[in-house]
Amino acid sequence: MSDATTSGGVRLFDRPYVLLTLTSLFWAGNLVLGRLVAGQVPPIALAFGRWTGAFLLLIGFAWPHVKRDWPQIRAHPFLLSLLSLTGVGLYNTLAYWGLQYTEALNVLLIQSTGPLLIGVWTALLFRDVMTRAQLGGVALSLLGVAAIVTRGDPAAILHIRLNVGDACVLVAMVLYALYSALLRMKPAMHWLSFLTSTVALGVIFLIPAVAFEMASGRVIAFNAPTAAAIAYTAAFPAALASIFYIRGVELIGANRAGPFFHLMPVFGAAMAILLLGERPQPYHAVGFALVIAGVVVAARSRKAPREEPDAPKPL
Repeated sequence: MSDATTSGGVRLFDRPYVLLTLTSLFWAGNLVLGRLVAGQVPPIALAFGRWTGAFLLLIGFAWPHVKRDWPQIRAHPFLLSLLSLTGVGLYNTLAYWGLQYTEALNVLLIQSTGPLLIGVWTALLFRDVMTRAQLGGVALSLLGVAAIVTRGDPAAILHIRLNVGDACVLVAMVLYALYSALLRMKPAMHWLSFLTSTVALGVIFLIPAVAFEMASGRVIAFNAPTAAAIAYTAAFPAALASIFYIRGVELIGANRAGPFFHLMPVFGAAMAILLLGERPQPYHAVGFALVIAGVVVAARSRKAPREEPDAPKPL
């Protein structure tokens, strides 16, 4: 499927836990940057810049595969459009828009619903049922997330104030959970063809929205930080994380991949410690341990009979 390899010679694309962990790392950086540039880069412009940059990074590598898989792309316009809207266009736009009006604490808590939302969609669409081990792993990692985002004070939950930004982030998570569940239906084509075609459709879908945003007077404040933020979101959360997430779900299924969402606050807290000088606290250790334990329990659980992911397609 890819010639990408780890330093030990083991194929990276055959290591779902590594792929999904890196995905969460890149997404955590995306959350930090999205909040940082919220006042300088309008949300639709950020989403448009993210996916346009990702398309430009991908197309040179993907073009031979896109040409070969063009009949498959033409044969599945509705499915590819649905996957593009849920996983590319609407998800990121709503998430970035919500980040303008809410706090990082709220976003981390809302994103923690990801594994449960994926479980709901897979149950509704495919009658998959999360195993007890998966539910237990999700519960463990949720406790870890709560320990980190509340800084060890459960009473902090009572002081959270929800607003329209939180509603947008929640809708974004519902859509991305649907995208995650639908990935098992992706057409039999090379992963670069699939990703590049959905990214291209997402960019097209965003053109009217970004034009309206610009016409309303909301434009990017171009400077070094905003340029670096757009470049990061295009290369890592958009291009690489999308590749890694698609492959990780293909290998172990959406329900087992879902708990990796809970690694985002772990990485976010680690970034605060390493980059912002925040002092490590006991609640960090407790939260990290619970999240990692929950992810391991859920990811290594025995799959329910109907939850077997489709066998990797020959690419």
